[in-house]
Order: sequence, then C-alpha cells, then structure tokens
Amino acid sequence: MTKESPSRPQIAKNKRAFHIVASRFNAQYVDGLIEHATDELRALAPEATISLYRVPGSFEIPVVVRELSNQNNADAIIACGVIMQGETNHAQNLSRSVTDALQRIAVEHGVPVINVVLSFDTENQARARCLENEINRGTEAARAAVEIANVLSEVRSKQGAAVSKPPRADG
Repeated sequence: MTKESPSRPQIAKNKRAFHIVASRFNAQYVDGLIEHATDELRALAPEATISLYRVPGSFEIPVVVRELSNQNNADAIIACGVIMQGETNHAQNLSRSVTDALQRIAVEHGVPVINVVLSFDTENQARARCLENEINRGTEAARAAVEIANVLSEVRSKQGAAVSKPPRADG
C-alpha cells in the first residue's frame, strides 16, 4: 500500500448510489473507515444515496456484496473490514478468501467493488489507516468508488450511443 492518497476525482455529475458493507468485528477501526468513506462520498457526490449494511465479520461481507450486486442498483460497493494478524495463519487465509470473492463478484456482475478489507500486523497500523486522516483508506475507497462510477457511466453511455445510432443512409 502506498502512503499517498489518490487525488480527488471530479464531483459526480449524476445522482449516484453507493453501498457500504462493513464488518462489526474490530468495530473501532471499521467505524473509522465508514466515517471517512461516508464523509468523502458526501463531499464528492452530494446527491448520492449512501446505504450501510453491517455484517458480523469480514468473511460475511462477500455474500451481502453479491446480493447487492444482483440488485443492479449500485454505482459502486465499498467493502470495509479489518483483520488483525494473530498467532496462526487464519488472518491470511481469511484475507485472501475475502479478496478473491470480492474480485470475482465485481467482474462477474460488472459492479465496482472497492476492497477495503484490510489486514494489519499491529494496532498502530490499523489506527493510522482507519482512524487518522493522513492515509485513511476509507477516504481513498470513496475516491476510488466515485472515480470508477464516473468512468463506467461514461463507458456505458458511449456503448449505448454506439448501439442506438441509426444506420447511415447513403445516397
């Protein structure tokens, strides 16, 4: 992960819908991600609808993300969770499983899924990236969500325009 935040994308021109699916586990850190993401979404897309869905832990995030992507009403979905490394490799297995599932859902359903299910070795790392402002991953997630929603909207509107062009009349 870089220490630089991506630049702020342009403010969304159309009304957007964003969903946040967040774990209750490691709540203080996840709540920081949610707060920063929500604040940035409101700044970048003031007309947007923002919905929050809470799940028990990070492992449960993909099933709700999949259900939301099936509804086909989201411009982007932000998945928020915090996994702390323990004495076993369970955290690594969990992190990889969630990441793979979220990517598969995004590609199969054509809905951007911003993965902010983060793995940390220490509380200090979690605090810096979830609660503080300098490199907050919630802020970065919101910026990525708005940017990819803008790009996909542009791509999809051009596809529609190309398909709906009347045949050229020669002569």
